[in-house]
Amino acid sequence: MRSRSDFIAELSRLVGAAHVLTQPADLSPYCTDWRGRYHGEALAVVRPANTQEVAAVVAACHRAGIAIVPQGGNTGLVGGATPIGGEVVLSLTRLNRIRAIDAANHTLIAEAGCTLKQVQEAAAQAGRLFPLSLASEGTATIGGNLATNAGGVQVLRYGNARELCLGLEVVLPDGRIWNGLKGLRKDNTGYDLKHLFIGAEGTLGVITAAVLKLFAPPRSQATAWVAVPSPAAAVALLTRLREAIGGRITAFELIGQPALELVLKHIPGSRAPFSTPSPWHVLVELSDTLATDLATPLAHTLTTACEAGEALDVVLAQNARQSQALWSLRENISEAQKIEGFSIKHDISLPVSALPAFLAACDAALKQAFPGVRIVCFGHLGDGNLHYNQSMEHAHDNAELMAAQPRVNRLVHDHVARFCGSISAEHGLGQLKRTEILRYKEAVEIELMRRIKKALDPEGLMNPGKVV
Repeated sequence: MRSRSDFIAELSRLVGAAHVLTQPADLSPYCTDWRGRYHGEALAVVRPANTQEVAAVVAACHRAGIAIVPQGGNTGLVGGATPIGGEVVLSLTRLNRIRAIDAANHTLIAEAGCTLKQVQEAAAQAGRLFPLSLASEGTATIGGNLATNAGGVQVLRYGNARELCLGLEVVLPDGRIWNGLKGLRKDNTGYDLKHLFIGAEGTLGVITAAVLKLFAPPRSQATAWVAVPSPAAAVALLTRLREAIGGRITAFELIGQPALELVLKHIPGSRAPFSTPSPWHVLVELSDTLATDLATPLAHTLTTACEAGEALDVVLAQNARQSQALWSLRENISEAQKIEGFSIKHDISLPVSALPAFLAACDAALKQAFPGVRIVCFGHLGDGNLHYNQSMEHAHDNAELMAAQPRVNRLVHDHVARFCGSISAEHGLGQLKRTEILRYKEAVEIELMRRIKKALDPEGLMNPGKVV
C-alpha cells in the first residue's frame, strides 16, 4: 500500500506542488458548504489547470482507490460538493477558459471552472445571451451549474441548465476522457450520454467543459412588482399574462411578505415597493428581441388584473435602475435568511396549478404541528419551483425547531408527494436528501439509478455519500 506522502507527491508532480493543498488552514474553505451546514475533511485539495490534468489526477486516485469530490464555486445548498472524510477535493476553478464562441451557431464552449457571470459576459461580447441567471452567478461555476442542473429565474422562458447544454466533455471515474463537445441541436445516434452527467452531482464523472446554447439578446424589457392577495391570485395572474403576452414572459417570481421583510431588515438600502404590506408579491419581467414597447401591454394587463381582484397594487419600473432595485429585493432573500440565522429549507416543485392548494394545506399543517412557526416562501412560480423555508423568530425557539427538522421535512415532503411534486427542484440531493428521496421515488427508479452508478463507477470513488 502506498503511503500518503507518496500519493501527495504524485499529485504534486501532476499539477504542481503549489496546487496541491494539504494544510488544515488551506483545506478549510473547501471542506465547508456555503450555508455552513456541512463540514468534512479532505486528504488534499487538488487544483488542475486543464482537462488532461483532471484526467491524470482522477486516474491516480482510481489506481490508489481514493475517492474524489468534484467542486466548483462551492455555492451548492445540499452538501453535494463537501467532502465527508478523507477524499481528494478536485477544485475545477482553474479550468476557466472560454474555448470558443460560434455566434452563427449560437453556441459557446466553456470550461467547467468558468463562473456563470464570465459566461454571460463572454456571450454578451459576442452579441448573444446566455440566459441562466442565479443570485450566486459571480461565484457559481458552469460545471457546478450543470452537475446540479441549476434553474434560476429565467427557466420559464429558456429552461434550466439541462436544456441549455448541447454537449459535454467529461473525465470518467477511471481517468478516461469522453469528448462529447458537439454543438448540434439534432444528434439521434443512440443514448444521449450528456444527460447522465447533468444533474448527477459529480457521482458519475467530472464535467470539464460544455457546449452551451446562446440566444439573441433582448432589446426591450419591462419589469413590475405586483402585490397579490394570495397564491391562487398569482397563478391566475400568470395565466392572464400568458394569454395576453405569451412567450415574452421571462420571469415570474413569487415572494411572501415574510421573505420580503427579511430583506428589508438585513440588506442595507432595501426599500419596500409599497407603503402598505401585502401578504404576497409577484415580480414579473418581460423581454423581447425586438425594440418594442413592453411596458404598455404589461401595464394594461396588470390594470385588468387589478380590476379582477388578482392584483392589489402595481409598481412598474421606469428605468433600468428601478428594475434592478426591484430585482435586488428578490435576489437578496437567501442572503437575508443566512444573516437571520439557520432555517429549515425546502427546494420543491409542483404543478403550477397545484401550488395554491399545497400552500394552504402545508401551511396549516406546519402551524398546527409547530405553533409560532414562520414560513418564508419565495421562488419561481412560473415553473412551479418554490423555496419553502421554516424558522422561528427567537433563537431559543428556533433551536427547538431545528432539532425537529426530520419531522418538519417529513411533513413538508409528504405534502409535496401528495400534490405530485418533487422534493428537489433545482438544488439537487447531495447529502441533505440522499436518504429522504428513498421514501418518494419508486423502488425501480432507485434500482436504475444504482445500476447506472455501478456501471460507470464500479469502485464507488466519485463523490461518495451523495445522491445514491
